[in-house]
Amino acid sequence: MFEIVAPAQESGLAWWPVAVVIAFLVVLNIVNNRVAPQTHYLLWAFGGSVLLLAFGLLDGNTWTDMGLGWGYLLPGLLWAVVCIGGVTAVYLIGSAFRKTRTAFHDERMTELSGGRIMFQALIEVPFGTVLLEEIAFRAVLLSMLVRRLGLGWGLAVSAVLFGLWHILPSIGTHEANPALGSVVGEGRRGNILAVALSVLTTSVAGVVFAGLRLFSGSVLAPMGFHWATNGLGYAFSWLLIRERNRRLARHRAEVRARLDERRRQQDQQGSEPSGGVE
Repeated sequence: MFEIVAPAQESGLAWWPVAVVIAFLVVLNIVNNRVAPQTHYLLWAFGGSVLLLAFGLLDGNTWTDMGLGWGYLLPGLLWAVVCIGGVTAVYLIGSAFRKTRTAFHDERMTELSGGRIMFQALIEVPFGTVLLEEIAFRAVLLSMLVRRLGLGWGLAVSAVLFGLWHILPSIGTHEANPALGSVVGEGRRGNILAVALSVLTTSVAGVVFAGLRLFSGSVLAPMGFHWATNGLGYAFSWLLIRERNRRLARHRAEVRARLDERRRQQDQQGSEPSGGVE
């Protein structure tokens, strides 16, 4: 029913090209998260994607091997649209219930304006995060590893590497997300658990993204799913937090109004002349 589009395993391939790609990704990760976070991020992502594709081509991978063949663009686009629709439906349902709504609350979103959140969701995420990570892990590394290890091990190793890629950006996330903080706890222990949970969940996500890439033949499929989970996640979080803050503001205003009314009534009662017998 489904055709898996993947390069064939080859024997005798050198491992140093894989080591070069992984070392390059380590440096890029440190730059983006510690040395110069949010500084020329789109430039780093685009330039890094171009270099990674060059590494892939020099290693002998074809465009089709890396999920970039022209013949698979339309199936990849259709898969991407379906994924975006599915994630949107899940987010709408999850945000409709109080018990699951707090999972969307990322307090870092409170500092962003409407224009900034639109830029992040529509520009920075798809042309920065998604482009770089899908080219790196589902195009270049997946193809290189499958050619050396076979389909199963190549998919597994690329997914684990994708999980490890999220160590630095996941540090401190338990403090920004109340739902995550309630699960892993506070302090150093909570931070360690949050990082471990992030590595685990993104490794699983790496398997799902790679599966979409292999079944569709195109990186457009995981790109659509990846953008929906991140970009729409930021948008939903921002909207829900704004709605929560509006409710809190209305509640405080109502409480203040009741207190003011009670004080006025007390002042009126205190200013009325007391009755007596002359």
